[in-house]
Amino acid sequence: MILRELNHLTKTEFTEFLATIFEHSPWVASKAAEFRPFASIEELHKSMCEVVRNSQEQEIIDLIRAHPNLGDKLEMSTESTHEQQGVGLQNLSREEYAMFQALNKKYMDTFGFPFVLAVRGKTKNDIREAMEKRVNNSQAIEYETALSEVFKIARFRLEEKIQVEENV
Repeated sequence: MILRELNHLTKTEFTEFLATIFEHSPWVASKAAEFRPFASIEELHKSMCEVVRNSQEQEIIDLIRAHPNLGDKLEMSTESTHEQQGVGLQNLSREEYAMFQALNKKYMDTFGFPFVLAVRGKTKNDIREAMEKRVNNSQAIEYETALSEVFKIARFRLEEKIQVEENV
């Protein structure tokens, strides 16, 4: 869809179209609809991120918790499945799967939410190394880091879903 067209959708249509930008959290798109029109994807992304930043802490935690554990074999959103497949996380060996499960558990036990990382351009080893490093962060640093990664994921998803101009 072209950004100009997105700006003219009803609030319901806008919300439905952007419902998956933030994992299982269409409320972000619904609230961002109030700030239309958007002149750019950057402006739309910034508005959506501000919606999240201006939300109650529990809503933000719930948003982070809506993300699947990396390397998990549980059902997840189409977008998450595609993103994880792109770096091979849906095809882990038995040993790799056990290692990711152990790291996910340690991370979840430490912070109370899943490890979130924008995986585009990363390898399985990059992801493992990031998990091993970030599990040692403080709660405050990791909360901000996870939220920053949520915002990166949202940006990638917006770029895939929206065109700025029509092709002439």
